[in-house]
Amino acid sequence: MSEAGELVHLLRNLPVSELIRALERDGFTLRRSTRTGGRIYMHEDGRLTVVHYHHGSDTLTRKTLKSVLEAVGWTPADAKRLGLIS
Repeated sequence: MSEAGELVHLLRNLPVSELIRALERDGFTLRRSTRTGGRIYMHEDGRLTVVHYHHGSDTLTRKTLKSVLEAVGWTPADAKRLGLIS
């Protein structure tokens, strides 16, 4: 299983609001919101991701979560550092 696949398995029930808080703790800032509910986050090193946000308690599909995790480049160690997994 790839690192992103492993993380998707570990974070599959993570609410979107917690994912966004972790992005912000990691240095991502909200650049803009789209009319369709997407929020574009960018890191100062150039990494960019779009999170489709509807309700804070919603979870993302596995495919969408994998896409976000690949875009931000997190490893399981990063997820542990950000408090997403123990």
